[in-house]
Amino acid sequence: MLLNWEQIIWANHARRLLLMRIDSHQHFWIFNAVRDAWITDDMETIRQNFLPIDLASVLKSNRIDGTIAVQASQSHEETQFLVDLSTMYAMIKGVVGWVDLQSEDVEQHLAHFSQYSVIKGFRHVIEAEEDPDFLIRPAFLRGIKALTARQYTYDLLIRPRHYGSTLACVEQNPEQRFVLDHMAKPAIRTREFDEWAAFIEKLAAFPNVFCKVSGLVTEADWKNWTLDDFKPYIQHVVASFGKQRIMFGTDWPVCLVAATYEDVMQIADTALIDFSAEEQLAFWGGNAARFYGVK
Repeated sequence: MLLNWEQIIWANHARRLLLMRIDSHQHFWIFNAVRDAWITDDMETIRQNFLPIDLASVLKSNRIDGTIAVQASQSHEETQFLVDLSTMYAMIKGVVGWVDLQSEDVEQHLAHFSQYSVIKGFRHVIEAEEDPDFLIRPAFLRGIKALTARQYTYDLLIRPRHYGSTLACVEQNPEQRFVLDHMAKPAIRTREFDEWAAFIEKLAAFPNVFCKVSGLVTEADWKNWTLDDFKPYIQHVVASFGKQRIMFGTDWPVCLVAATYEDVMQIADTALIDFSAEEQLAFWGGNAARFYGVK
């Protein structure tokens, strides 16, 4: 039986998505010393503007077809800024914005942002929250329920003090699609492993959680890292999450304080031990396209 044209078009589209190479995590900003106070003096390299025009040639030379632009500051204006950039630069395949998930008006805000199909999900900078139980505050959990209802994703950016509440939050929201940013930022510089590894195993047991192999170089010794520093951490993530729930990301331009874009790609490449050709395609883009609903 011959396929009809609609089936052929859909099959070709699905194949194109599988072949697309996507950086699942990067940022843009117009530097503001007050708002961006997290960029300290030792990060002078990135105390400047970073816009799509600064990244375009890097993506082209590394055969990356597009990116997921992730919020770097916590305001609705930041989300709109990324949306506006996406209307001018086709490289932006999706936006992970910010919305106040604890607000009584969260439904209204999400309704507003729903007009932009490029918005795939949201994130809060949990790592900056001192409260270890921030993720299970009743107001925050109500916000997560609102994301689930609208089929938005949620990026988990955490530190070790949030391990317990992260697991509790995920357990309470089995229908929500989560992705762990930067492999939960393991302490590569000091070679701490066991507590982090146990958390990864527990989190990976939830099938609705993916993991980004990203942001690792800034957790190592910025001046003296080697590829071997990252291998045990990446290998543990692959063993825990499997090959269909991990995705490549750079954390550009933050990564530039310790490495080039090419360096970060080389670090990620150490994940690909025993990967088939199809599994490699999934890692470099297919899994991100599937998770974020890139079309």
